[in-house]
Amino acid sequence: MTAIAFIGLGNMGNPMAANLVKAGHAVLGFDLVPENLTAAREHGITVMADAPAAVKEADVVITMLPAGRHVLSVYDDIAPKAKKGALLIDCSTIDVDSARKAHAVAQKHGHASIDAPVSGGTGGAAAGTLTFMAGGSDEAFSRAEPILKPMAGRIVHCGGDGSGQAAKICNNMILGISMIGVAEAFVLAEKLGLSHQALFDVASTSSGQCWSLTSYCPVPGPVPASPANKDYKPGFAAALMLKDLKLSQEAAQAAGAATPLGAEATQIYALFNAQGSGGVDFSGIVNFLRGHTG
Repeated sequence: MTAIAFIGLGNMGNPMAANLVKAGHAVLGFDLVPENLTAAREHGITVMADAPAAVKEADVVITMLPAGRHVLSVYDDIAPKAKKGALLIDCSTIDVDSARKAHAVAQKHGHASIDAPVSGGTGGAAAGTLTFMAGGSDEAFSRAEPILKPMAGRIVHCGGDGSGQAAKICNNMILGISMIGVAEAFVLAEKLGLSHQALFDVASTSSGQCWSLTSYCPVPGPVPASPANKDYKPGFAAALMLKDLKLSQEAAQAAGAATPLGAEATQIYALFNAQGSGGVDFSGIVNFLRGHTG
């Protein structure tokens, strides 16, 4: 059994921490939202008064927070107070620069660290089937891997500090672009009198095949488990897709990389969000492309 502090018990953090409890670990949790703490107690998590109290006796500290500024603020708060030699794992999706700064804060205070953003959404968090994209030293990763396993379907060591965030940003840029492409094809098919099922049957076994089509089809019918069959309830909200696309464009600008499709996808999702659709699943972009608003 390992003593694990978990900071950030929202829609992702709570089920992730619950799976650590099920695996036999002692989990000490903290979140700023009272409702999240209530759910945490129901999952067997020991709720602490604040983040420093949670990390004081923990061998491992996991954070799942909204943005880079939150991660850096928490690291500045907890790193001086954490147990000597603790392992810090940040599972937030943040910019690469902030991730590397967080590693530096951890190292300054004698802690090992990895950045380990996830893919798989709330369903994967609950089922313990998340994909973790890890960045950090070989030694830190070897310590982190057994801790991540109860929450994971797959764990990939992507390289050094910040590499996990880099992989997540690149992956989600592909996802945003491909979902728009698949949705555009269905809108065109509708105009041409082609049924959703006919297009799916062709494209899913041809060169147009991709995850956005075969696992997350943006129209109801062909893939019964997709959010399109549940009135586009997320899933993965459009606001989160926009966040990740913006991170991709910030990274592209900093690195001097040309990503014209990524830039266009960012603009399209920004318009979709501006119409009040931030809480809709990102596959609902098909309705935006049909000209529907709100």
